Amino acid sequence: MTMAEKYQFIDIGASGPGIVAAAFDNQVSYCTASGAERTARICAALRDLIVSNGGGAVLERVRSWPGAPLADALPLRLAGGLHSLHLTGADPALSTIYAGTCATDDAAIVAAALRTHEAALLPWLDGPPQTNEAGRSSNFIAAMLWLADKGLPLRFQCLEIGSSAGINLMLDRYHYDLGGVQIGPEPGAMRFAPEWQGDAPPAHAIEILSAKGCDVAPVNLADPAQAARLKAYIWPEHTVRFERMEAAIAEAKKRAPDLVHMNAADFVEAELAKPQAEGTTRMLMHSIVWQYVPEDQQARVTAAMEAAGALATSERPLAWVALEANRVMHVHEMVVRFWPGGAAGEIVTRAHPHGAWIGWGGTDRTI
Repeated sequence: MTMAEKYQFIDIGASGPGIVAAAFDNQVSYCTASGAERTARICAALRDLIVSNGGGAVLERVRSWPGAPLADALPLRLAGGLHSLHLTGADPALSTIYAGTCATDDAAIVAAALRTHEAALLPWLDGPPQTNEAGRSSNFIAAMLWLADKGLPLRFQCLEIGSSAGINLMLDRYHYDLGGVQIGPEPGAMRFAPEWQGDAPPAHAIEILSAKGCDVAPVNLADPAQAARLKAYIWPEHTVRFERMEAAIAEAKKRAPDLVHMNAADFVEAELAKPQAEGTTRMLMHSIVWQYVPEDQQARVTAAMEAAGALATSERPLAWVALEANRVMHVHEMVVRFWPGGAAGEIVTRAHPHGAWIGWGGTDRTI
């Protein structure tokens, strides 16, 4: 059975009656499919409290959410706040869930936390989660190999929107084993060897000339408080992600990623207006970001990319690599467009949300 067959589809932009509880249901399914059972328990407990009118002021605000709760990642905003309480030791009772042990009533434990820490939890609803994950960079490298096989220049100028702390802007410092194809420095600040499904990617000697990104709320990894908040959004089941975060913090302290405080549309328009060197591929990339970009900015980014694409040449091509959530499949899909010649776009990979496995050519993993 595929993930699409197992789980019910919910439009990511849906709003209205009943959609908040449905969004938490969807997040439970997404976490379960991604091996995050403890985070799924937290979201399931919150869902139960939503439908039973529990949870006090925190869930009153959640129930009356004015936008699209799935697009706004509402379940993960609150899950991040609860995880922060656990990581700081502010609510020891939550450890029963986060340790993965049996509990008589997850909803009662979560309800008590919501009541006790109401003032601390409400601000977590004010903004989307920062979901910076180095493991996703494997998909970006795979995209470069795919583009190189299409005949685009092997030298890449990378631009990223929604960079958060800029962890994926340091992708040239990591080592990758992608289906046996080795890319990057040895030993590398981090090493990635995702479970590979399908044919091996083409082997090419790609070179990353530069990587620059933007975010509307950039995170400074050198600031312990900001780094701690970023860790709260890590699903606790995936312990390797905490190890990666520590490695990223150490690497950023050596040389900070090239990250600017800017919205996506302004950034893309400004960068595309700059001269592009001959023999380079300019590549826009993003992961689990597009749903947070306002519609007017989405339109501006799309218009800017298509206008620049119309002027692209074989010696100065343009690519757009989008690794975003497919809420039907409960996986990430990486769609790649390039100009000239590939404006229609193609699914190049389907992948685990945090890089544990990659399906080459859109391989559909079954569970």
